[in-house]
Amino acid sequence: MQNELDGYDRKILALLQEDASLSSAQIAEQVGLSQSPCWRRIQRLKEEGVIRGQVTLLDRKKIGLNTQIFAEIKLNAHGRSNFTEFTEAIRGFPEVLECYVLMGSVDFLLRIVTADIEAYERFFFEKLSMVPGIQEVNSIVALSEIKSTTSLPV
Repeated sequence: MQNELDGYDRKILALLQEDASLSSAQIAEQVGLSQSPCWRRIQRLKEEGVIRGQVTLLDRKKIGLNTQIFAEIKLNAHGRSNFTEFTEAIRGFPEVLECYVLMGSVDFLLRIVTADIEAYERFFFEKLSMVPGIQEVNSIVALSEIKSTTSLPV
């Protein structure tokens, strides 16, 4: 799909990543197209799944989610055979923002946000550690954020 994107598509995507509330007329003006062709391009990018959705990004600290934890998860042999059960459990935890399957010494990496360390401790003991198949959890507390973006380099 990336090879099928032309310069206009890339400009449109870059603008939408920065501000999804822009109208097709505003985008058209900035990329050098008229409104109708610009609107059609945006619709095509949505239909093709290049644009997956539009969301409002929140500042986690301003809503009281001050702690960010990265948890490395290692499954036991039984846990690996129940991969689906583990992933469904993780998908059900709103505290887990991201979950990645890894190759190497650990099986998964989770990004978790909570109000504070005490809230993470409750999440860990009441939810995460109760998921069947987990052998080991290594929790890493993020002290500060150097870079965080949702924009892909188009």
